[in-house]
Amino acid sequence: MSAARQRRPVVLLRPVPGDSVIHRLWAGTKLIVVFAISMLLSFYPGWIVIGLMALLVVVAIRLARIPRGVLPSVPRWLWLLLLFGAFTATLGGGDPVLHLWSHDVEVGGLLKFLRFTALSIVLLALGAMVSWTTNVADVAPAVATLGRPLKWLRFPVDDWAVALGLALRAFPMLLDEFRMLFAARRLRPRAVLPQGKPRRRRFFADLVDLLAAGVTVALRRADEMGDAITARGG
Repeated sequence: MSAARQRRPVVLLRPVPGDSVIHRLWAGTKLIVVFAISMLLSFYPGWIVIGLMALLVVVAIRLARIPRGVLPSVPRWLWLLLLFGAFTATLGGGDPVLHLWSHDVEVGGLLKFLRFTALSIVLLALGAMVSWTTNVADVAPAVATLGRPLKWLRFPVDDWAVALGLALRAFPMLLDEFRMLFAARRLRPRAVLPQGKPRRRRFFADLVDLLAAGVTVALRRADEMGDAITARGG
């Protein structure tokens, strides 16, 4: 398979090397910006606001010099799912109405679906920007600092920050482990079964095996991380 056709994996929680204005921002500042934009899009999910926030994300990507190679490949099933969602939303109808030849087509549902899709893409790009320009080790201290006023209400902010830091560190390791499991599963020789019930039964059996292996890997990683924390006096 050529390099152009190879699927690019999702790169998350791993900062892209570089030295830019976005990279040098404090992690707490980025979290505040993400929270503010999320609230703004939640209360004012209009096309103008979505377009302005998308422009802001594009400018931030240019300032951070994020290469195009970090963008993951979009699987084919996701495009099919989006087309199916657009089709079903179009069937919902609603204003405005387009006059196509002798037919009236209500596209209100389609416009709402497109607006929701655009909003989701902006939020995902915003979260990815923080992931690509922020060191994982800086997130937990930023959360502890931002949540300091909640300590007056006896909220366990420090415990939340530690748990968040451990989760962010463990996620890339688990993602790599799951990729290895899927790759090893694909390399195993399998008998060719006829279409129908036998293939469906094997599919569900393989799914159960992968879930069991994933739980086992997660528990093993958690045990190793616990031993490492205990050895360091945690």
